[in-house]
Amino acid sequence: MSFTQRIIAGLFKQPRSLFQLTTYDRTKPVKVVVGSMYSLYKGWIHTDIETLNLLVKSDWENYFPENSIDKILAEHVWEHLTPEQGKLAFQHCYTYLKPGGFLRVAVPDGFNPSEEYINYVKPGGTGNGADDHKLLYNYQIMSGFLTEIGFKVKLLEYFDENGQFHKAPWNPEDGMIRRSADHDERNKDGKLGYTSLIIDAYKS
Repeated sequence: MSFTQRIIAGLFKQPRSLFQLTTYDRTKPVKVVVGSMYSLYKGWIHTDIETLNLLVKSDWENYFPENSIDKILAEHVWEHLTPEQGKLAFQHCYTYLKPGGFLRVAVPDGFNPSEEYINYVKPGGTGNGADDHKLLYNYQIMSGFLTEIGFKVKLLEYFDENGQFHKAPWNPEDGMIRRSADHDERNKDGKLGYTSLIIDAYKS
């Protein structure tokens, strides 16, 4: 996305995001989408960098008490952060999640055996937005970051180091990941054209 497109997108995103962040019902489960872009899921609070910067603690403090969020959803956000930034963002998620709450995070999968896929998603790759990618995660790297902070990790979809795909059952109502085995239109006739590394990280 060009600089002009980002500005235009921000003009449309920010009012919706601000409205949702300042008017949500705290008596109901608090479910937050970070880096929501154009997604719109009923019952979720949609945020973007202009209103909730994952790296800025004061942004979190403006809208949420600590230990108050039930679920956080992030689809293809963390690959745009450096390793240090990613760990800080995970720490903020941990702080503001309720005990028993979880973060569902999806990123491009660095263990995908397809060379075409890796060239598409790697930092500086050919895919849309890859010029801003900072880190190509695999399940080992991301699980390590999360457990270091204190999360308990449940792997939902991922390739292992031998190129074998693994998939556990997960409910889209707990956080929809569109770039996934069952929900991406590029996956047809039993062939996986595009998947993500998907992890649920629980706060104990």
